[in-house]
Amino acid sequence: MKEYIVAVVGANGAVGEEMLEILEEVNFPVKKLIPLASARSAGKTVEFKGEELTIQELTSESFSENEVEIALFSAGGSVSAKYAPFAVEAGAVVIDNTSHFRMDDDVPLVVPEVNPEDIALWKKKGIIANPNCSTIQMVQALKPLDDVFGISRVDVSTYQATSGAGKSAMDELVNQMQAFFAFKLEDAEYEAFPHQIALNVIPQIDKFLDNGFTKEEMKMVNETSKIMHKQIPLAATCVRVPVLRGHSESVTITFKTEADAQKAREILSKAPNIVVEDDPQNGIYPMPFKATGKDETFVGRIRNDVFDSKILHMFIVADNLRVGAATNAVRIAQKWIELEEAE
Repeated sequence: MKEYIVAVVGANGAVGEEMLEILEEVNFPVKKLIPLASARSAGKTVEFKGEELTIQELTSESFSENEVEIALFSAGGSVSAKYAPFAVEAGAVVIDNTSHFRMDDDVPLVVPEVNPEDIALWKKKGIIANPNCSTIQMVQALKPLDDVFGISRVDVSTYQATSGAGKSAMDELVNQMQAFFAFKLEDAEYEAFPHQIALNVIPQIDKFLDNGFTKEEMKMVNETSKIMHKQIPLAATCVRVPVLRGHSESVTITFKTEADAQKAREILSKAPNIVVEDDPQNGIYPMPFKATGKDETFVGRIRNDVFDSKILHMFIVADNLRVGAATNAVRIAQKWIELEEAE
């Protein structure tokens, strides 16, 4: 198999570190790995396959000088907006983990278990977008059920971990909990979130829009329809919870036909990268701490609505740094290689 020169932009960030781990775990065909980050992080090191690699400063020349073929971006939307075009110009395919390119008509938005065929559209701009973390785990479960029952509407409430807002947000939760046990919580500062996150839940992720929904909620609405190639009426309420890793979602799906819960379990148990954990009488259902570090999406609490046989309710959990970001990006890269080598 051909090996590739791979760059990871934001290599020492929360998602970047996971990307390095996953590239190693799946034995990705890396000829040479180029860790890139801001000038502030340049000179620091990251570990890959037992080697200490020095982080290079990200510049407009980084991709051409290193002859990069695959560029994994996870350093913020403004960084992707500025530097992704340089990567494309240098001949690399960009797999972008930010929201910057997601709704661009010429950029495919891909979850490999759902719409791998869209990867073929990468040549339009040289970029493939990674969806929002909450969208990824949800559509992995929606797609196989939609294929059988036909979805007419989705309502979802998310319970999103602090890691979705970066390392500093995780630190903020830890620091506030330490302050609580020191009886000094009232003195603890908050910056990553609009309110204290320790011992609290915050029904706001990102800014509110004129329609009363937040940007995060509308990402789920718009991205789901783009990924699934159909307009799906969807309402989301996104909530930040005092958890370090792992996003949870309570999902209500209305179908066009009657949908049996047991049939849904059978369908999901055969779906790629889905694990059904659904024995609530024995305390078996998805939870964030069990999903942490895993590359699967866990689904449980699958049940029929009490009043409408066309409605199912379920609970979906995945590691947002892996399934919701790094794992999905690496899986896109793997599919891209398959496509390139088939031509």
